[in-house]
Amino acid sequence: MQIFKKQYGRCSNCVYGVSPCYESDVEGGESMQTSAMQKHLLGGVATGIGSLPHRDAREAAEFAFFATPELPCIPSLPRRSPAEAMIAQAVVGIRGISIGQYGSLMVDVSRIDPLADVKTDLDHDAYVGLRTFLEFAQGYTGPVKWQFTGPVTLGLALIRAGVPMHTAFEVAVRTVRTHVRNIYDAVESALPSSAQVVFIDEPELGNLMDDTFPIAPDTAIDLMSGALAAVEREGLVGLHCCADVDGASLLASGPAILSVPVNENLKTYAGFIAKFLEGGGVVAWGAVATDGPLMPNADRAWKKLSALWCELVQGGCDAQKLRQQSLITPACGLAMHSEDSAAQIFMQVRDIGERVRTQALATRLTVGA
Repeated sequence: MQIFKKQYGRCSNCVYGVSPCYESDVEGGESMQTSAMQKHLLGGVATGIGSLPHRDAREAAEFAFFATPELPCIPSLPRRSPAEAMIAQAVVGIRGISIGQYGSLMVDVSRIDPLADVKTDLDHDAYVGLRTFLEFAQGYTGPVKWQFTGPVTLGLALIRAGVPMHTAFEVAVRTVRTHVRNIYDAVESALPSSAQVVFIDEPELGNLMDDTFPIAPDTAIDLMSGALAAVEREGLVGLHCCADVDGASLLASGPAILSVPVNENLKTYAGFIAKFLEGGGVVAWGAVATDGPLMPNADRAWKKLSALWCELVQGGCDAQKLRQQSLITPACGLAMHSEDSAAQIFMQVRDIGERVRTQALATRLTVGA
């Protein structure tokens, strides 16, 4: 599986997860992963993770701008249609695979070819949420954020559907790269002045370090690195995992943004996070839980985030960078919630974001003084 690093040409910084990849194909050119891009993201800007519970695509687009106006998130809407579920959406355009009535995969293994072209059919029912958002957002010039299923998660789904393991992951990384590239181009065409923040979503990484996981951690890193490379020279690319995962492996794949739920396990990786921040990386903190009972306000979530930051500082992280190089998000997507609950969760996300911004400004002024 070393083919992925060689084929997609990630720089050495990416391989070791020390900093985002800022190299450019154009001599003297400058990637959008610069301070000009990241100014949109500093100091607690709020955004979403992916799915929303809405059944009406226009209402979902309106909600996305209302919920996180500084960095609206293009939603997927699996309650509107099973075709917008993350795996179903990802397999659209793979030869030999079709989607059943309720989002199940129907696979003809004999027709699957890792070298076959993948078609990104943005007119498909799987992309109604995307199309409607872009129509609604005409004339908008600020940054937008969107996400797509990662190659490890997609590969595991293909294995469960009967595709042989090696073929499954080769098909997965090719598919993800193709879709991400084409979606990026579609968003750029519709919103030419909008910077794009792209998350690769890998919810299946929770057991990555377990002996029963079907691929080695290094192979998973290669796969994720290849997916991130698809648009990293134009947009700001992040890696999201809502599971309790090995943080070092996530960072080793080379994201510019690390998106994880707030939990105590992160203090174990304080040294890796410190190097990531020093290299210009941004952390999207999943500060508001999306499982369990919904809290009436953001106080408990804020205390949990603040306590984690204190432990990370003790582990070597810079307190100023923790605050200034941050996004605030829900822990995961919200498809399983009601629309009212989603609104309440995002209200708390914005509340925490404002608290982070206040602290970030205070630390900046203190340093400046």
